Amino acid sequence: MLTTNKDVLEKADKGRYAVGAFNINNMESLQAIVQGAGELESPVIIQTTEGAIDYAGILYLSCMVRNIAKKARIPITLHLDHGKSMEYIKLAMENGYTSVMIDGSALNFEKNVRITRKVVRLARKKRISVEAELGTLGGQEDYVKGKVAYTDPDAAVKFAEMTGCDTLAIAIGTSHGAYKFKEKAKLDMNRLKEIKQRLGMPLVLHGASGIPHKIVKQAEKYGAKLGKAKGVPDPQIRQAVKLGINKVNIDSDLRLAFDAGIRKVLKEKPEVFDPRKILGPARDLMTEIVKHKIRLFGSIGKARVK
Repeated sequence: MLTTNKDVLEKADKGRYAVGAFNINNMESLQAIVQGAGELESPVIIQTTEGAIDYAGILYLSCMVRNIAKKARIPITLHLDHGKSMEYIKLAMENGYTSVMIDGSALNFEKNVRITRKVVRLARKKRISVEAELGTLGGQEDYVKGKVAYTDPDAAVKFAEMTGCDTLAIAIGTSHGAYKFKEKAKLDMNRLKEIKQRLGMPLVLHGASGIPHKIVKQAEKYGAKLGKAKGVPDPQIRQAVKLGINKVNIDSDLRLAFDAGIRKVLKEKPEVFDPRKILGPARDLMTEIVKHKIRLFGSIGKARVK
């Protein structure tokens, strides 16, 4: 069934688990996510960036997700990830998205508040939930690029009160993309704990892909040049969820799995030109990533009707 981030994340907040938010760019990524979440009976957030909309077209993306959600036996949301402009936010609202993110993190506090409040007012009329962001992550992914600026707890409290956003993405040391850290990852758990205690609302962690060593090695074995790709270790994600993160964004891990799966087929079976035989194994590898993340976030079985 199709629902909103507000609905699934308020339940996650009460149940002390997180819901995976997985980015899609095509049909295979959507199939992998819904298959994995369905097998483990977990709610799931399907999200698209502005870049994905430019690539695939919003009608294709929206129609695919909304139609599969009608038949699915798990809660599914359709979310705009990192909405930077009102143009894309309004486009998402007009095309059946149930949740949107307004990313004003690159703006000063006052401008971020102003644009977030504007989006909240528009969303309330359509019963669409709103995610906002305070603080900035490092790295780059799609059209999102920034330098690290940790979220200040005092500012977070003020921001949430002034905007009325449903969920808040915070910066505690994660980074976008596959090259997150020069050294070992070290998330600021004390900062997270304080923000959670003071806000008492669903919190979001961006830039949380783990960049699995096994997947990286497979991609490199068949020709990828990934250098020093490094992500957030599972134990730190597990701890962040325990301390109050309720939505965890995953994109790079799915991209890497897709790439590794395709490379393997093309290298081992150069005679194959059927796209189903090329893309199918990549889809299966993405499904395994999704299932691993759901187990990590503690959302197995949370879609069951009680």
